[in-house]
Amino acid sequence: MSGKVIFMIETLTRELIVRLMEERSMTMRDAMDVVYNSETYHALNNLETGLYFQSPAYLYDVLSQELNK
Repeated sequence: MSGKVIFMIETLTRELIVRLMEERSMTMRDAMDVVYNSETYHALNNLETGLYFQSPAYLYDVLSQELNK
């Protein structure tokens, strides 16, 4: 995995955590726990999915759908 891809994944992960904190009033610890244990995060780290090319808004929608199941 190249440095650019790692940076993109880390940036998107940070955006997901911040958005959970803002929109769902989660603590940072809870938001990190949700993101790092989600199917969305695991798919984001699978380069074959191409999710690391998506926008933070799109990924948040995917994560929200997962959480609402």
